[in-house]
Amino acid sequence: MRTHTTGLAETAVAAIFVTVTLLLAPPLLAAPGNDTAMDSLRIPYRVPEVDSDIAVDGVLDEDLWQNALVLELDYEVRPGENIPPPVRTEVLLAYSREYLYVGFRAFDPDPSAIRARITDRDRMYDDDWVAVILDTFNDERRCIEFFSNPLGVQGDAIETPEGSGQDWDAIWDSAGRITDQGYVTEMAIPFSSLRFQRTEGDQVWGFDAVRSYPRIVRHHIGAFPRDRNNNCYLCQAIKLVGFARAKPGRNFELDPTLSALLTQERDRFPEGDFVDRESRLDPGLTVRWGLTPNMTLNATVNPDFSQVEADAVQLDINTQFAIFYPEKRPFFLECADFFQTRLQTVDTRTLADPRWGLKVTGKEGVNTLGLFMVQDDITNMLFPGSQYSSRTSLDMHSTGSVLRFSRDLGGSSRLGVLLTDREGKDYYNRMGGVDGDVRITTKDRIWFQMLGSRTLYPQQTASDFGQDLEAMKGAAADIFYLRDTRSLDWYVGYREVQDDFRADLGYMPQVDFRYMDAGWGHTWNNEPDQWYNMLNFGSGYELEEDHGGNLLQRAFTYWFNYAGPLDAHLDLDGRFGRRTYGGREFDDTHVHFDTALNPSGSIFLGPCTFVGDQIDYDNVRPGSRVRFKPWLEYKLGRNIALELAHTFERLNVNEWRLFTARVTELKTVCQFDKRTFLRVILQYSDYAYNPELYAPDSGVNPEEEFLFSQILFSYKINPQTVLFVGYSDNHEGYRDIKLTQADRAFFVKIGYAWVL
Repeated sequence: MRTHTTGLAETAVAAIFVTVTLLLAPPLLAAPGNDTAMDSLRIPYRVPEVDSDIAVDGVLDEDLWQNALVLELDYEVRPGENIPPPVRTEVLLAYSREYLYVGFRAFDPDPSAIRARITDRDRMYDDDWVAVILDTFNDERRCIEFFSNPLGVQGDAIETPEGSGQDWDAIWDSAGRITDQGYVTEMAIPFSSLRFQRTEGDQVWGFDAVRSYPRIVRHHIGAFPRDRNNNCYLCQAIKLVGFARAKPGRNFELDPTLSALLTQERDRFPEGDFVDRESRLDPGLTVRWGLTPNMTLNATVNPDFSQVEADAVQLDINTQFAIFYPEKRPFFLECADFFQTRLQTVDTRTLADPRWGLKVTGKEGVNTLGLFMVQDDITNMLFPGSQYSSRTSLDMHSTGSVLRFSRDLGGSSRLGVLLTDREGKDYYNRMGGVDGDVRITTKDRIWFQMLGSRTLYPQQTASDFGQDLEAMKGAAADIFYLRDTRSLDWYVGYREVQDDFRADLGYMPQVDFRYMDAGWGHTWNNEPDQWYNMLNFGSGYELEEDHGGNLLQRAFTYWFNYAGPLDAHLDLDGRFGRRTYGGREFDDTHVHFDTALNPSGSIFLGPCTFVGDQIDYDNVRPGSRVRFKPWLEYKLGRNIALELAHTFERLNVNEWRLFTARVTELKTVCQFDKRTFLRVILQYSDYAYNPELYAPDSGVNPEEEFLFSQILFSYKINPQTVLFVGYSDNHEGYRDIKLTQADRAFFVKIGYAWVL
């Protein structure tokens, strides 16, 4: 067992010294309202309380709208920089004891050009849309966003400094309609779907309203000017005052589900008959209880965590580390941002087949708390290394627990503690540490994290996967500094993970490394009617070594980004360097670019390309890789959408082809109305290998092909009141076996949200 500590100790001392120094010097911490130019915009606007309700129909004809607070969206914030907007937009606000009411009047000189389609929720961001952004705790760190397109199709998300979570779903009402003056949308957001301050008097919320107006370019129009030299968006937001009697009601939600699954596979492939592999009828129940306006309890028994949406195909040929898949399951998406840190130590996709789960999340004053515990019937394990990783699944019960606590400091800084634990038979993984996000000035920010872990694997598993038979102890550290201004930014980062560090409830496929990087970038912004709206160019340097001082990678990097008319984007990056694998050092030079273009409101297209060096990991030798992925999205009328993507990848060694891979995916969605759609997915994969270039005992098949198909009918009143009926199957083919159906599955799910 290795215990390299010198580098981590130095990093810990530096991180703690910087943090303590900053926290003991309050004038250095950026606080809201320091910019006097913004003071006049931060005078709170009072939102009136009303006693009546509305019919959410996209017609602002109720009396309460006559008394609502009305704000104009006076600033184009992207691509223009706080210039007058090309169109006029009004947002109207009022509230009752149970609801926040939001209305938009989006004027348009040519209503026929409005982009609006009937889609599933969270699929409308290519359209025209409006959004309301709420910082309900007024902490300038986390906001909730509610979107609507001109037909009332919903989107919602939670945004934090760590990123945006568009998989989060809330229950609320919206409607919209196109008029001869533009379009009107109407929202009724129940306070039971929000979390806010626990107080008897007035509350102050941060607020923004945004309109996305896509024509030759996509204009984003906001309620206040954005200072691009200020790295805190919410620190600049408008303030609303009111909500004194806002109540979440009993805030009790029962979500019973009933799922039926039948899977069949061939007894003897390819000639055998289909036999039942699994047949089950699963009732489940999830309970959501708002203990207070700002603290929520979620509990679930035999939860339905079925993946209705198939994971996008990812090539898993010649990969160095395990592939990451995003989380889509509702129980884990609830306040998932509470558990995010720079080191990805919490990845709930590791929890494969939960039997029950319990979660408590909320915020009280400056303190944020997140806790969940899940019992899993299957234990997935990821065994990381400095140059590769491996996986296994054990038929073993385990209980996974995560505790997250953070405390706000200064204007928008934060310190946090994270603890995770997973326990099974003859097995445990325990991890804990501290982290921070320190905003020094409006332009400068430091993130840091320090972690330690202790792990004991079952003896047989440890032996099979080359792990220590005794308990292992390890540590990890990360520190990152960013200076971000309107035109120039630069960064410095250091990350170190010891060989015996494990985060079994997370996704950390690499250990035993020290990684340092630094770089800079310059941005040129331009007016909306010019040939470019944004240009960015930058370069950096990366160095990574293991704890023995051996080189893992070293490279000079560069990038170039372009944004212009017709939603045109070009993102180019490349590197010149060296990389080590299996005791050998290889060239590591490549160029990679993504492009996208929206020539009309109906067509989106672009290719993704990679050309350059690539190690043949199976045989430890140099190779050259070409990857080309064109894609196309086509909107047919208001109700039909087609998505087509094709991936071609080829790896050559010694000027001979090692393998060629082709993956094609076609997705067709027919959206009958806002609640109902029929979706068909086809994924075809074709792999061709050159056995002569592999080891004789590799068992590689010269030809392989796979076909996955899925058809899904969905009726969705809200994110939890749903009906899904689906069918999927897999076909396999090899050199001497034609493409043959190998298995099939039938799936039904019924869910209902009973809100009290």
